[in-house]
Amino acid sequence: MPIPDFEMLLLPVLKLAANGETSASEVEEKIVAKFGITPEEREMKTPSGTRRLRTRLGWVKTFLAKAKLLDTPKWGKFAISERGREVLANPPEKITERFLLDHFQEFREWFNAPRAGSPTVKGPPPTASLEPIATSETGATPDEMIEKVFAITQAALRADLLDRILQNSPKFFEQAIIDLLVAMGYGGSHQNAAQLRGKSGDGGIDGLINEDKLGLDRVFIQAKRYGHENTVGRPEIQAFVGSLEGHGAAKGVFVTTSTFSPQAIDYAKHLQKRVILVDGERLTELMIDHGVGVRTTRTLEFKRVDEDFFTEE
Repeated sequence: MPIPDFEMLLLPVLKLAANGETSASEVEEKIVAKFGITPEEREMKTPSGTRRLRTRLGWVKTFLAKAKLLDTPKWGKFAISERGREVLANPPEKITERFLLDHFQEFREWFNAPRAGSPTVKGPPPTASLEPIATSETGATPDEMIEKVFAITQAALRADLLDRILQNSPKFFEQAIIDLLVAMGYGGSHQNAAQLRGKSGDGGIDGLINEDKLGLDRVFIQAKRYGHENTVGRPEIQAFVGSLEGHGAAKGVFVTTSTFSPQAIDYAKHLQKRVILVDGERLTELMIDHGVGVRTTRTLEFKRVDEDFFTEE
């Protein structure tokens, strides 16, 4: 089964702690067995590179400890507290973040306390604590909530970038692609790239750029500034390949603000020439990754405990 969400793990971990002093690794083994988690699921990573199951269990231990349901008698070990046993004497169907907030003052104080080192943001002051985005609504850990919010903002940014491109001229679109390729390391410089840029409609080629700074090879570019409803089909890719033949070119990049049909994608995969298809989603991902058309407005640094530092030989 998929890895249980954060809140599904709270009660099982508390019950495991009731069996006696235990450790995070021992609890992980028992949770894997209880929920039938496969080795592949156990090794699944979060976008930040940490193991998803271990991260969730870490937050489970933190939440239970902040609610005083767990004691930590010595380093690396924990066990159920008297308060925890009282909860298990008449257990809820499921322990949730809301349950902890409603029943335990220590947890509320920790959960709603201002965090030292929180970034100062200009604008209206916050009007509430973390509760409006409580994990009980999603079954997610705070780490996962951050990643989800980040994914949402990135999706909105990609959509905004596409809209801005479509509001500008085809010439602007072609130049934006050149800017992106230069930022990715092609062409050497904007000056060289501009000199290499072809005229729109020049034999089916919208531009070309050096693959390397010495100009040992060239990449030909076709740019289609299509609306979201239009799809680039196989015939357009075939025409582009024909243009590459006419120029004696071996490599090409076909960029569109829309999408490619399955037939176009399959055709490009089986070509002897190297033809890369870049759709609107991939285009905006590359623009964000290489800082083209975007700028950083705020950087937040998240730190976690260095497990190696606290491991005694």
